[in-house]
This record gives sequence, C-alpha cells and structure tokens, in this order.
Amino acid sequence: MDRVFRRRLLKALFALVLVAFGLLAALFIRVRYFPPRFDVVSIESLPEYQSPALLERAWALPVARTFLHELDFQPNGSICGPTSVANAFRSLGEGPVTPRTVLEGTGKCPWDFCFGGLTLNDLAGMVREKSRHSVTVLTGLSLDEFRMHMRHSNDLDRRYLVNFQRGLLFGKGVGHHSPIAGYLEDRDLVFVLDVNPKFGPWLVSTERLHQATNSPDFSSGKPRGLQRAADFRRPRISHRISGRALLPRRTSDDVV
Repeated sequence: MDRVFRRRLLKALFALVLVAFGLLAALFIRVRYFPPRFDVVSIESLPEYQSPALLERAWALPVARTFLHELDFQPNGSICGPTSVANAFRSLGEGPVTPRTVLEGTGKCPWDFCFGGLTLNDLAGMVREKSRHSVTVLTGLSLDEFRMHMRHSNDLDRRYLVNFQRGLLFGKGVGHHSPIAGYLEDRDLVFVLDVNPKFGPWLVSTERLHQATNSPDFSSGKPRGLQRAADFRRPRISHRISGRALLPRRTSDDVV
C-alpha cells in the first residue's frame, strides 16, 4: 500500500513540475515573442531619451548621486520589483541589497520567479517588513499631483519606485517596476533607472510617464502608480564612480 501511495505521490509531483515548467515556458514565449503592442511614438526616438548631456545632469541630482552611477539589473523578467527595492536600499546604504534578500522570508516568488509579477502593494509590504520607513502606494494621481511627486523625487529623505506599462512608452511591452532617481524640473523630465538591462537609465517627460502609470495592472486590475518610501535617514554621499549602469550584465524581458 505504501509503495502504491509513494508511486502516486511521485507521479503527482512530477505532474506539478511539468505544469510549472509549462507555465514558465508559456509566459516566456508570450513576453519574448508576443508582447502587447501600442500605437504610440516610442520614447527611444526622442532626443532626450538617453541624451549624454541630459543624463550627466540627471546623475548629478541629489538622489541620483546616492546610486553612485550603479544599477543592479533584474536576474529575470519577473523580479523587476524586488530588484528595484534592492537598488533603493543600496542607495541608502542599508537593508537588503539583492532581490533574493528582499524576497527572503516573504513567501513570495518561489524559485526566484514571481508568477504573474508583483503589485506596488506587494512591494510596499516588503519594504515595511525589511525596514521601519513609512511607505505609501500612490495610484489614480492627476498629472499635477504626479508632477508634484516628481519634484519630491529629488528629496534625499524619499525614494520612489514607479510601476508603468512599458508598451505605452516604447510601443510594445508589459508592466515593469523601476526606481526613480530624480527630476529635471527645467525640462520636465523624470530620470528612471530601468532595471531591465536592455534599457538602462533613461529620461522621459512627466506626462508620458504619468500616462504609463495610469494603465491597469495585469495581476490586480487596478491602476499602476508610484510607491513612496519616506523618512529615510540621509545617506552619506560617496564620490566613487563605476560603469555598471552602462554595462548590462544579463538580458531578461519584463514579465509584470
């Protein structure tokens, strides 16, 4: 009897592994080869997108400087949220600084893969669990309210993560999380540290980014938006420079 039970259990486990593998493969194929497409002008075609002169100015912004010209990229397309949180913690010189340690103990994303992605509320829970800082999820903002928060993204005691629909910015793609490193107010440009190594840091108008955050999140059906973490202690600024943000280490598509 025990032998029959064990055999059935092994078959059930094997079937579960096959189903999980099949879901992963289907998700990869969908994102890699059949991403949603949108009838918009890609921001990649705009002169400000990765203008060397504007990027140099952006890296000199108060919060951007705390990232030390470094950006750790997502190990796979589903981990953009925890990777963004890890980058924000690293900019402060505290907390878990890798996606795996951000996820540790949360019960989310088994096997380092976030099935269906994570929402801003999921990430907010992780930040609260890993720190004592005040965390607020901001959705349904008007353009004026959104621009106000972009101005505050230069405040050293705040960190913002943004959840946006990539397709509304680039013409194709799915949802994605990344840190905001600052705001060039005279140009009304937001500095986004894209944790997908295919893109890296870029600049976008406040209006376009606002539009991309107002689309519904795939997993929750609710609007995307911002996550604000406040009351951080002011980090010590170092002048060490590296080129990690400009030299992608691996390639992975978004899966949120």
